Amino acid sequence: MSEAKRIPPQLLASTSGRDRRDRLEILTALLAAPGVEPVYSESVLLWSGDHPVYGWFCRVNGCRNTRTNTVDLCHPHRTEWRAAKQEPGATRREFLRTARPKILDVRLVEPPDCRFCPERPSRHLGLRLCLTHFSRWSKVLFRKMDRTYDEFLALQTEALPGYGDCLVASCVGRADSPLRLCYIHDERYRNDGRPGGAQRPQGWGGDRVVGREPVEIACTDRDAFRYWCRTARPASRAGTVNLLGLPPLVQAEIRWGLLTHAQKPQRSSWPLWHIQAVANLARLRGVQSVLDLLSDPAVLAEHEMRILRETADELRIVYVTPQEAKQAGFVETEHYGVRYRRRTSHFDFTDVPQRWLRDLLWDRVTRRLRSPQCPRSPQHIEGGRRACVELGVFLTAVAPGGGHDPAVLTEDHMQRFVADHNRRAREGLPSLAISRDGRPMKVTGYTRRQTFNATRSILRDAMDSGEAEHLGLPREFIIALPTGQRADRTRNPFPDPVARALSDQSNLQLLSDRFDANDMGHRDIWEALVFTGRRASEITELRLECTSIHRKVPFLWHDQTKVGNLDEAIRIPQRLYEQLERRKQLTIGRFEDRYGRTPRPKELKSLALFPSPQKNPDGTVAISHSIFGDAFRDWLEALDIGTWVPHQARHTLATNLLKNGAGLHHIKQYLGQISVRMAEHYAKVASSEVDDALERVWVSGPGSAEPGMLLASPAEHMTRAEAQAMAIDLSRRSTPSEGGFCTYQPVVRGNACPWNLDCHNCDKFVMSGADLLYWRRKAEQWASMAERAQDDKIADYLHSLFEPSARAISGLEKALAGLGMMEDALALDLRRPQDYFDRLWSLAFKASDLAAIDPDDTDPCEEPV
Repeated sequence: MSEAKRIPPQLLASTSGRDRRDRLEILTALLAAPGVEPVYSESVLLWSGDHPVYGWFCRVNGCRNTRTNTVDLCHPHRTEWRAAKQEPGATRREFLRTARPKILDVRLVEPPDCRFCPERPSRHLGLRLCLTHFSRWSKVLFRKMDRTYDEFLALQTEALPGYGDCLVASCVGRADSPLRLCYIHDERYRNDGRPGGAQRPQGWGGDRVVGREPVEIACTDRDAFRYWCRTARPASRAGTVNLLGLPPLVQAEIRWGLLTHAQKPQRSSWPLWHIQAVANLARLRGVQSVLDLLSDPAVLAEHEMRILRETADELRIVYVTPQEAKQAGFVETEHYGVRYRRRTSHFDFTDVPQRWLRDLLWDRVTRRLRSPQCPRSPQHIEGGRRACVELGVFLTAVAPGGGHDPAVLTEDHMQRFVADHNRRAREGLPSLAISRDGRPMKVTGYTRRQTFNATRSILRDAMDSGEAEHLGLPREFIIALPTGQRADRTRNPFPDPVARALSDQSNLQLLSDRFDANDMGHRDIWEALVFTGRRASEITELRLECTSIHRKVPFLWHDQTKVGNLDEAIRIPQRLYEQLERRKQLTIGRFEDRYGRTPRPKELKSLALFPSPQKNPDGTVAISHSIFGDAFRDWLEALDIGTWVPHQARHTLATNLLKNGAGLHHIKQYLGQISVRMAEHYAKVASSEVDDALERVWVSGPGSAEPGMLLASPAEHMTRAEAQAMAIDLSRRSTPSEGGFCTYQPVVRGNACPWNLDCHNCDKFVMSGADLLYWRRKAEQWASMAERAQDDKIADYLHSLFEPSARAISGLEKALAGLGMMEDALALDLRRPQDYFDRLWSLAFKASDLAAIDPDDTDPCEEPV
């Protein structure tokens, strides 16, 4: 994204004095809020060396030297480690444990006062002598006077007056000469060629005493000298960021950027030297806001650009109100308390050409962000933006006036858009506006459906809220857009040759060696997906303490955030458990390499098993799914086995579970799915819709020697032909009746019932799972009648009349329980016309067969414990 899109034009341009004052007041109030460290309110920010975000101590324990720009070691220890790691078997954790602290580098601290002159800084830090006293001692040595250093000190009884503060605007030091520059800036002034030609007073020497009266500085160009003093860099000091000499607003903006960066759990490293470089650049250019530095990004260094971009993102949230964001054509999700993972708060809508369409999109997005059911991913924003861009670009080309006046749009314009987009999806043509890496993306069945559905939702919302009528947008234009028909095929399980290739040990080693150079764990992630069938994010987001053993059985603990199940456990093979244990040790070793210590118990709970190599200061951020997905795709290209995705491992496992006897309710629970219907979506089988039920409960038909006897269970075998011979397909050979179905064919064909609709006593009557609640209530009704009977004989008589029905109900419950469909049967309380197409309606058993099932509590399918 270009900087012009990242920062609205009104923020990039120089603002008025009133705007600057308003922004300064806002930032000052935010930085003074309770809980904010006082350091963020100072012009010279000083952090402790062990600060969790901006610490600057060397990583070696006890070393107080400052780190170098690129690593967390000081320069002496960095040199030692370069030499030590050449030794075989050397590890960084061992080096950090055995290295000894180095002497503090005094060049990065403020010089102490002269031992004689409290108003002058020391020029010689070891002797603690100012420039004048050091010059006098140098003359003693040069002239070889017979005088010791102690005798020299005894003769110095005069405290010389100081020269005041250094003239450099960013300097906090004191001058040590009449030139009114500190020692460091005196050296830099000479190195810069003495702009302005400033000179010390004529005849002044280092040992000359100057009184307290002001000393005139001779300059050939006083303005040039003043400009140099105003823009010169401050002296480097350990643990500080010097903002002196910057406008108050620039100082507040930098401090706010530092504060918000420190509050982020996922952040990049900002060394203090890089932050100081941004402040120095703002001082050199004389900007009134750090946002003005982004107006010319070509001259910025990489670290300066990184800091300025993040600071600008945070300032935009504060500076721009939601309504101003709408006018500028973007959304800040932070305005609504939402921040999506691995995503900034900024979403740009300026690619939508028509203002009215952009406003409808903005209104739709912000309503969803405010709702209690706010989507957990930014897909609803990105999908709506792409859809509106597609429609907007098309209207620009075909509608009068580029489609900017919604009142002139007609039904024909929408129909032409639908026809054009359908043609692009059918022929694989590029999109009108959506591109990736500068190349137009092809329109597919999936993107076509997303475009139609998102655009239709936005326009329909506008019509329902009355906004379309207010804009003059014709209703015919809106309703002409159809819903996106589902044309995509769902993913299938891996074919056997592909599955063998993806599990071959040599191929797995190729994934580890060639496509995981930094050993981030791509092979471990893939094998965990194959063994467990988890979603990819559920594996990549695993915490360090994700495995445990209970009663000698290994378990994997993970979060199923898509369905709201947190800290779920599933059983895993011993091989996968041992593999994840090795990965845990490797992750702990890397933590020790970085910090030189073992992670604490609280840290172990939050550490990621597969930590991200970027923006991960404390090891809690897991590797992103896209990093693993890119490596997996490159691996498949090297194997030359076609195009597949990791998620198909989930389909493969679901299918294998189903074929090995697991019910859909088992698959739903194991895979963490929201419904049995979703389990059916994943479990692909080339069989009839009742096969999964027939594999579990079968009862003998009327032609068998023992009608109604249970013939097969998951542990027993029966041929498909034998099973299908006993199945009753009610969708073709039955008609609904009270509490079940009639299978008497003349009645099914429409003739009158010869038994006066006495269905419950007819052997042609069958019960389905959809009738379970009906018969349970029937049983409660008969039980109530028996309880109100006048004597026991009448009660026994009523019980005997209902006994066949009770046996049939018991057999139906056992059949449904064996199928894993009891929950669905109890949920189907009221029959509707569309329910006749449900599996519960197309699967039924004869009432006489169900009554023959053993009515006691013992299930003959179960093995004795």
